[in-house]
Amino acid sequence: MLLATQLERVFILKDKGQEIRLSDPEPRWSTEAVLNFYAGTYPILTTAKISAPAIKDDAVEYRFESVMGTKG
Repeated sequence: MLLATQLERVFILKDKGQEIRLSDPEPRWSTEAVLNFYAGTYPILTTAKISAPAIKDDAVEYRFESVMGTKG
């Protein structure tokens, strides 16, 4: 029998050379809402963008990428 399960969302932030794994505060929220939720704790997220999701280790990973200091 085939079982379908919903994969957990994980959000990854790279700050000062370290990867910080952030849990999903509310699975029903959009990725932008999660970004805004964590922006209060991590101010670097106020100018970040969200990368395309990647499935890794039975979780859907989204990366918050800072656009600070990049051209274009």
